[in-house]
Order: sequence, then structure tokens, then C-alpha cells
Amino acid sequence: RPTRAMYRCVYLGGLVWSFATLQWMRLGDPSMYVAWAALSIYVAMYFPAFVATSRAAVHRFSVPLTIAVPVVWVGFEYLRATLMTGFAWYFVGHSQYVFTELIQVSDLVGAYGVSFVVMLTSACLAGLIPLKALERLKLFPPVQVPKDFEHLPEDGIVPQNSSKAEFRRPWLHVVAAMSVLVATLAYGAIRRGQAEFVDGPRVALIQGNFPTSLKHDTSEFTTIFRYHDALTGMTVPHQPDLIVWPETMFRWPLRIVEPGVEEAQLLAMAPPGVDIDQYRWIDSWSDPTVRDTLQQLSQRAGAAMAIGIDCWVAGKDGMRVYNSSAFVTPQQGIVDRYDKMHRVPFGEYVPLKNELPMLRTFAPFPTEFGLTKGDSAHIFQHGGWSFAPVICFEDTVPHLVRGIANGADQKIDVFINHTNDGWFKGSSELDQHLITASFRAVETRTPMVRAVNTGVSAVIDGDGVIREPDVFIDGDAQTPETARRSLRDPVTGRWNKSLNAAMVMDVPLDNRQSAYVRNGDWFAQGCCFAALLCVTAGPFRRRTQKSACE
Repeated sequence: RPTRAMYRCVYLGGLVWSFATLQWMRLGDPSMYVAWAALSIYVAMYFPAFVATSRAAVHRFSVPLTIAVPVVWVGFEYLRATLMTGFAWYFVGHSQYVFTELIQVSDLVGAYGVSFVVMLTSACLAGLIPLKALERLKLFPPVQVPKDFEHLPEDGIVPQNSSKAEFRRPWLHVVAAMSVLVATLAYGAIRRGQAEFVDGPRVALIQGNFPTSLKHDTSEFTTIFRYHDALTGMTVPHQPDLIVWPETMFRWPLRIVEPGVEEAQLLAMAPPGVDIDQYRWIDSWSDPTVRDTLQQLSQRAGAAMAIGIDCWVAGKDGMRVYNSSAFVTPQQGIVDRYDKMHRVPFGEYVPLKNELPMLRTFAPFPTEFGLTKGDSAHIFQHGGWSFAPVICFEDTVPHLVRGIANGADQKIDVFINHTNDGWFKGSSELDQHLITASFRAVETRTPMVRAVNTGVSAVIDGDGVIREPDVFIDGDAQTPETARRSLRDPVTGRWNKSLNAAMVMDVPLDNRQSAYVRNGDWFAQGCCFAALLCVTAGPFRRRTQKSACE
């Protein structure tokens, strides 16, 4: 039976967790304190919803605890990952990223499968706690025996504390949970043994260390460029095939004018409230400097480059601003471009800003600013390899990355992630972002390379293992003795963050195929359907014991 304050206590516990876990959001901008609070309040709601729905499954539908708990939890994880653009961070399964065999099941049903195993074993352990132990701790309310109890049939009610969640045959639940866990580990060992990693493109990852305040300071554009250019030059002796810069770290925008746009229309697109020279503004749209500079960078390096850049497109319907990845080759300059498809609410656009203008005050950018959503994925081709770019938090969205892999004409060789985590100043967000990205590599059986402003830049193989680079260049080292030489601090084991660095490595190509890419989120969707069924049908189904009493 539920206690009077049970759901309030569960929600409070979830709220304490979410506020502490998401505290890094406040570092982006003072306006983000509101977003931090709002997201924390929202995420905490899933805890009492999980408890209530699990109780409905157990007590109203007689579903065993070891089935109800993982199904409901995974169903709500899927709901959280997709509802209102989604928030697919901090899955329970993400906590297991260091147990490589355990997470291989992600190529069957996504990271949701790891969460299922964790919650299954947790439910089994919880169910093994004797009810007498809970009684001694006074965690049960007093037994309420009906006055006419003696007239009830023997099987009508049990005159002591009992619960349908109690294991009548504990060994059966233990065997079931251990069987699933052992099968998951065995599958992971078999799948890892099937990998035939071969060296693919040699990739150089450039990692600047610039807080967002400097990134948006036009007087710092040249400094940012020089640092990235210098780090790029340090990788050239190691002969990379591809060099990757972080998100929007080439600070001058790439300008594109669509056919049929006239000068008067260009003038109308000038930023409001800014005193500009109209002739310079118009001429800037045909200035080849940005394109020439990018091609010269690629020529000096002798390698192709994937560079994070803002793209301004002047069309008849106005100016569109994209967060883009430009693919550059020494021979042809810019040959392709990908525009980010999954934008961050209030970080890159304001949802419902026209219907609810007050929402604009919660965004850390001017009212007139906002990114346009990209139309589709792009696959970059170079040297016989295929590269699929994703930008910023797109590598945390399982269904988006899976959709890119599934929509390609052939298996993608490498995912490229451009990220700017300089918003969050070396906080735990950097670690969690890297961990979440590692699951995308397992789900798609495709290695991912990440170039991240402030870190953590890395190469992740198809097993989700974060590899040490062949070459690690500490751009902040004063002497060879003080240089950091790896991704992790050898003493603390922590990731090296907040430094200028570059790393070079041959990307291990993966020969395996992924059932998750082919079949999608059927498992998580099934769990979500079952959980929602308990929510909607539960109130109309009476408890068995209550019916017997009546």
C-alpha cells in the first residue's frame, strides 16, 4: 500500500539528483539558470512516474517485479529521449560504459538494452530483501484487517503485511536475472571476438581551449584562428589524411547567395540596430576570402579537412543561419557541407518564440538570432572512405545517429563529431558527453572521431572503447617535461580537459553490421507502449486483494 508522502519523497529525491547532475547548465550563460531549473524539474518527474507505473504493473496487472521494473524504466527512457525534441542523457545504461562486454548489446536494441539489464538485476536484488526486514525498519504501514475478516474465504486476504512484489520463488527470479546478465556478457564477448579492426584514415583532431565569451568576441577571431592553425601545423609531420576542427571554430562565416537574390534584399538582411557600410555589406557576400583561406589551410596540411563553421545563406525568403561542417580538399576547396539538423532548444533556437514572445528572454543570444534546421544528412567522400558528420549534441541522440547510418547507401566508415563544450568550462558535462557518444559507436558499429573545443577530443572504436591516440600533442606545454602525453592524467585517471591539444591516430574501421541500425527502436518502443498501457489502463483495473475483500 502506498504511504501518504511516498510520491513526494520520490520526486524530491529525483529533484535533488537532477539539480546536482545538471548543474553544468548554469555555466553556459546567466540566463541558463532558468533552463537548468526547468529541465531539472521536468526530469525529476520521471522518478515518481516510474514508481507509480511499476506499482500498477505489479499490483493491478500481476506482472512480476523483475519484468515490470526494467520494462517501465526503459519505456520512460525512450519517452524522455524523444518527447519535446528529447533529452537522451544520463540513461542508467550509460553508467556501465567501462564494462565493454556488457554494452555490446547496444548493437541489438540500443543503449536501452544496457539499461534493461541494469534495472532487471536491480529489481532482482530489491526483491530479495525480506519483507520482515522492512517491517523491522518500520517501512510498512500497520496491517488493516477488515472487521468481518472471519467471514471471508481463506484466499480472500492475507492477515499480515504482504506484497505482490514479494518473491514467492526467489530462486526463479535470481536464475532469470543471472541468465540475462550472463547471456548479455556472452553476447558481448562473442561480438567483440568478431571484430576485425583494420587501419582506416589517419585522422588529426584539433582541440582549442577557448571559453564561449572569447568565441563571440570579434577581436579574438584572429587569435582563435592562429591557435588552431598552429595546432594543425603540429600534426602535419604525422601525415594525416583528414584534419578535424571543432564546432564553429573557424569564426568567419561562410556566405552563400542563392540565385535571384538582389542587392536590395541583401541590404534588408543586415543585422538590425547595426550601423553598417552598405557597400561593404553587399561586397562581403561575394568575397572569396573565407573559401580561399580554407583551401589554403588544406593545401598547407596536405590533407582534407572537416571544419566547424557558421554558414549564412541569403535566400529570397531572408537570411538563414546554419551551424555547419565544411568539407575541404587541397585540390577543390569546399566540396560539401552539412548543416546541423538537431538544434538545442533555447541554446540555438527558441521554440514557439512567435506564439510566446516571453520565451525569448530565456535564450543566451539576441532576439533576432537563431539557427535554421538543416535539411538532411551528408556523407563526405575522400580517399575511398566515407565520413558522416554530426555536430554538437547530435551525437547524444540515438535515433538521429541511427537514422543517418541507416539512410546511407553503404556502411559509413567514420562518424565525425564537431563539438564546442567551451560553454561548460571543464565541468562534468564534458565527461558525460564523451561517454554518451561512445554508445553511438557501439549501436552503429561505426567508429567516431570527436574534435571538441576545451575537450574531450577522442577516437572511439566500434566497441565503444575510447582509444589512446598514437600521437598526443600538448599545445600548452612550456617544456617537454611538463607536457601531458595522453588523454588521461596518469595519476588521477581523469580526462585531460581545458587545454590546447592535438592528437593523431589511424581510425580502426569496423567490419561488423548492426541490427539496431537495421531494425531501429522496436524494443524501446515496445517497452514504452507497455508502460503507457499501464498508465492509461491501470486506473480502470482494480487490485486483486481489494476485489476479494469486497
